[in-house]
Amino acid sequence: ASLVKLKLDSNIKVSSPVAISCLGNSYPASAGSFKTDQVQSTIIPMLDFLRETGSYLMVNVYPFFAYKDNSKTISLDYSLFKDNPGVVDSGNGLRYKSLFEAQVDAVYAAMSALTYDDLKLVVTETGWPSAGDAAEVGASQDNAAAYNGNLVRRVLTGNGTPLRPNDPLNVYIFALFNENQKPGPTSERNYGLFYPNEQRVYNIPLSQKGLNGNQSPPASNVNQTAPVNNWGGVSKATSGQTWCMASPNAEAEELQEGLDYACGEGGADCGPIQPNGACYNPNSLVAHASYAYNSYYQKKARVSGSCFFSGTAYVSTQPPFFHVLVLQHLGTVNFPQDINVSDQFGEFQQ
Repeated sequence: ASLVKLKLDSNIKVSSPVAISCLGNSYPASAGSFKTDQVQSTIIPMLDFLRETGSYLMVNVYPFFAYKDNSKTISLDYSLFKDNPGVVDSGNGLRYKSLFEAQVDAVYAAMSALTYDDLKLVVTETGWPSAGDAAEVGASQDNAAAYNGNLVRRVLTGNGTPLRPNDPLNVYIFALFNENQKPGPTSERNYGLFYPNEQRVYNIPLSQKGLNGNQSPPASNVNQTAPVNNWGGVSKATSGQTWCMASPNAEAEELQEGLDYACGEGGADCGPIQPNGACYNPNSLVAHASYAYNSYYQKKARVSGSCFFSGTAYVSTQPPFFHVLVLQHLGTVNFPQDINVSDQFGEFQQ
């Protein structure tokens, strides 16, 4: 109403992204349909509004989740836009060369089933994580580079989807930066094209000019290493590893309980965080809990669920401070000249 009042409604559109999980059925694509319990209450009112205002249905599409849960039946090449024989839709006979396009067309089919064929669609989120937990099959730097790089190539050099070949693909990549403080599985913190320190996670072309200068399939930068906190430059020995960290936002009582369990029944090696121990400083509950949590996590071979501690812990792909200091002592990490470690973390006693 405000946009209409200011005569901006023809220039600025209003919509709301929905997850691909709004579909009750997505395979084959031609049988795409919205969840029946949401059609009357949510979907139709939304589509009516979008039609009335000339706006777009915004959808978040993540082939990664489908592949992760069905890696034995879904081809990785099919999921990453790589060369593959494709999948023929048994309903319309169209051949799909990527899971992404099949998922998008499933949404188109669901709209068509409700007679909203005239609406346009925008993919407001899609991406692939460059790291993940053991159970997150397919999460890797190479796969993330392949997915996003091939996605860019597909969007910039192809037409629409098999079902809507004349409708351009409008896609937003998620995300620009790794969200290094986001809770949840490791993958949630590793969708970015860049680390928080603005260093690239991997190199891919992002424009037509970039494609013209790079005709080979995109791949991760094998020389790229994850940054230490916001500085960059850890040794290659840490690449691909994960650590368990205590959340600085957790309640002190819960952290103490987690620390006590890890050092007691959990069997963590907590000698170095005792007074006069090599890692006693910085002397804080969060630092000591992080050390104990990580010792337990590594002892358990980093299996899923071993870094939880009643919700006070999270998995990190960046080395914790006590690990960085050991690497620095060994000569494999060099802090920038303008970083004073003592100022940042308190006095450290070797």
